[in-house]
Amino acid sequence: MRMLTDGLLLAGWIGWGLPFFLIKRSGRTPQKLDRRARWGIAVQGVAFALVWQAKWRIAPDASRAVVASASFALAITLSWGATRALGRQWRFDAGVNADHELVRAGAYRVVRHPIYLSMLCLIMATGLLLVPAWLIVAAVGLHIAGTEIRVRIEDRLLAERFGGHFREYQRNVPAYIPFIR
Repeated sequence: MRMLTDGLLLAGWIGWGLPFFLIKRSGRTPQKLDRRARWGIAVQGVAFALVWQAKWRIAPDASRAVVASASFALAITLSWGATRALGRQWRFDAGVNADHELVRAGAYRVVRHPIYLSMLCLIMATGLLLVPAWLIVAAVGLHIAGTEIRVRIEDRLLAERFGGHFREYQRNVPAYIPFIR
């Protein structure tokens, strides 16, 4: 079972991360940048570190492996779809370009920040394969805290850039968890 678990982890993480390496970035300096969102990235990093704790490694049963597989599949689908929809607008830091567009296609019709949802699915899948439930709960809580930091900063930048168009989008589409506003 350990080889299967390790293979699933490897495939899940490569499948999720690959589009971020393949995407062609604009390379331009953004018109407006807010590096405070990096605090959210740091908190999310701690969440990922929790699910990779070798000290607590478990041997997952079949049901955990099945749910983890489904969670990886959703994470991969979201990361590929979101990066494709964003195109050259994707960036690590929170920022907007002078020619920035408000993307509302693909996964962005369901949630405003599908990459963060994909990261949540990635944490859950990894946790289901590696650690006890209490560590998954702690990691999800930290991930949500870090995501909230990032979402608030990014939404503010988008509201400044797109005004009422973004506010309407914000009213109609949840941030990163479908059906929860």
